Amino acid sequence: MSRRSLISEALASVPAEPVVPPDPATAEAAPGRVNFTNKRLEAFGEAARIVKRPTIRLKPAECSIWPGNARDYSLLDEHRLRSLIDSILAEGGNRIPAVVRRTPNGPLPYELVTGTRRHWAISWLNANHYPDMDLIAIIEDLDDEAAFRLADIENREREDISDLERGLNYKAAVDRFYGGVQLRMAERLKISKSQLSRYIALTDIPPFLVSAFHSPMDLQAKYGEKLLPLLRDPANRTKLEAAADQIASEQSFRRSGDEQPIAGPEVMSRLLKALIAKGRVQKAAIAGGNGKPIGEVVKDQQKILTLTLTPSDMSTDDILEALRPVIDAARIRNAKRR
Repeated sequence: MSRRSLISEALASVPAEPVVPPDPATAEAAPGRVNFTNKRLEAFGEAARIVKRPTIRLKPAECSIWPGNARDYSLLDEHRLRSLIDSILAEGGNRIPAVVRRTPNGPLPYELVTGTRRHWAISWLNANHYPDMDLIAIIEDLDDEAAFRLADIENREREDISDLERGLNYKAAVDRFYGGVQLRMAERLKISKSQLSRYIALTDIPPFLVSAFHSPMDLQAKYGEKLLPLLRDPANRTKLEAAADQIASEQSFRRSGDEQPIAGPEVMSRLLKALIAKGRVQKAAIAGGNGKPIGEVVKDQQKILTLTLTPSDMSTDDILEALRPVIDAARIRNAKRR
């Protein structure tokens, strides 16, 4: 069955019927192994039909963005969507229609339910030498719950939505559409309750840990499973906060110097190592020739020095001269310990 069939079934937007769990005896008797695709097909019924609907052409400026979609529109940019922009140019438009619904009382004629990336890409093209490019869309009459399920179908096909974006989207939806009952939501979406819980739990990660990651894309649900239990211990929380602050400072410094960021797995490794080592994190300012601070040196629990420099007008030679006493002091301390 095609993906269009799945979407067509979701677009039906009929009143939700109670989901009847499968009979264990029947499930055991079923031959073979149920794979991910089969689970998705079960979500919308094996008899889902292909519904061919007429498309319309409209300008992205005619659409507001439905806030119930998981994708954060503000995070989209030319670099992230370059391949899609090139594809739309090559084909003369978006091959897969977006889905919109009418908004009679809204500030704009339509509200975009799915196709956020296509909407952004064509908006960019309109502003960059292609003002006549239209967004191809299908108009559907959807309530909010059906719109949410439809957007979720499409978003699960995408790899460029972060687990945190999904978690925030699911957390809002479970209260708004499913009475706060995660099991009911999992049944409607045809995903496991444990998977849904992992995404929602990720939203409890405090901002100081989120900031340690270069991008929300790097913060995965599996990291949340490891970090959340550790945060319950106040001592662990203090160590994690200190380590996260240090990593966030280094991420910022790398961004300013156009260097490669610290990847997600390394961030996790450093956070967990901070809980194993004993002792305090020591910090000291690095002073320039005029006595003003030009950065910071941090000695962690493993006696490793991390230097963070603040962008300034100092020459390279002056910066190296300011770092010399810091490095010499560390070498002297190491020599004494031997």
